[in-house]
Amino acid sequence: MDVDAYAWTQRPAWDRLDRLSRQRRLTGAEADELVALYRRTSRQLARLRAQSPEPELIAGLSAVLARARARILGSRGDTMRELGRFLTHRFPAALYRAWPWWAAVAAVFLATSAGLAVWVAGSGSARRALGLPRDTDALTAPGGAFETYYSEHPHDAFAAQVWTNNAWVAAVALFTGLLILPAAYVLFMNALNLGVSAGLMADAGRLDAFFGFILPHGMLELTAVFVAGGAGLKLGWTLVDPGRSARADALARQGRATATIALGLVGVLLISGLIEGFVTPSGWPAPVRIGIGLLAEAAFLGYVFVLGRRAAQESTATDPLISG
Repeated sequence: MDVDAYAWTQRPAWDRLDRLSRQRRLTGAEADELVALYRRTSRQLARLRAQSPEPELIAGLSAVLARARARILGSRGDTMRELGRFLTHRFPAALYRAWPWWAAVAAVFLATSAGLAVWVAGSGSARRALGLPRDTDALTAPGGAFETYYSEHPHDAFAAQVWTNNAWVAAVALFTGLLILPAAYVLFMNALNLGVSAGLMADAGRLDAFFGFILPHGMLELTAVFVAGGAGLKLGWTLVDPGRSARADALARQGRATATIALGLVGVLLISGLIEGFVTPSGWPAPVRIGIGLLAEAAFLGYVFVLGRRAAQESTATDPLISG
C-alpha cells in the first residue's frame, strides 16, 4: 500500500471526524456520522500501523481518534492522566525522534566553542578581532564577575531569572528554526559567548573554576538548547524537503512535534535553572556540584533513549480503545 496516497485520499474524512469532535453541538445525524467515522478511522489506523508509516502520521491520527472518543463518551478526559501521558509518551518520543538533529547541533556547537576558546586563550589577535579588552582581571580573577554572577542575587530570584532567560533562548532557537539562518545565528552567538568565556578563563589559568561553575547546570541547560535548536532546524528542513508528503501536511506534523518539545523543555529548563540558582553557587566542593549536574544530565539522556525509544516504538498518543 502506498501510505502517502492512502493518507491523501482519506484526509477529508479524517478532517471531518476532527471537526465533528470539536463541534459544540451535534445534530442526531452528525452524532451518528461521528460514531461511524470513528469506527472506520480506528480500522484504518490499525491498517496504517502495519505498514510502518511516519510516526508523526500515526501520532496525529491517534490524537484525532482520542478527541473523537472523548466526545462520544461525553468526557473531557482525566487531566492528570493526560499529563502523565505527555510526560511518559508524547514528550520523550518527540525527543527521541529528533535526536539525530540535536546531537548534530551539539557536536557543531561544542566544536565551535572549543575552537574559539583555544583561539582566545592563545592569541592576542583574537581579543582585538572580537573587541575584547586587554585587561580582563575583573572577569577572570578569583571573586571576579564570572564567579559572583552566580551569587549576587537571592537564589530563588536568580533561579527564576535564569529559567526565564533560558526558556527565551530555547524558544527563539525552536521557532526561528523554520527560517534556519536565524536559529543558526542564535546558536552561534551562544557558542561564541561560551567559547570566549572559556578562553579568557583558560588564559588566566582558571579553567578549573570555569568548569566548576559551568558544568553543574550547564550540561542539562546546554542539552536543552541543543534540543531546541535541533528541533527548530528539523522543522525548517521540513519546509525545504517535505519528503513524499504534501508540504502542508509535513509541516503540520512536524509543527505538532515541535510544539510538544517546546512544552516539555519548559520543565527541563526549570530543573537546570534550579540547579544554577541553588547548586552552582552553593559553595559545595566542585566534584559534588558537578556530580549533581552529571546525574541530572544522565537522567535526561536515559529519559530520551530508554523511555523515549520505547514510547516512539509504541507510537504516541495511542487511543486506548484501539491498542487495548
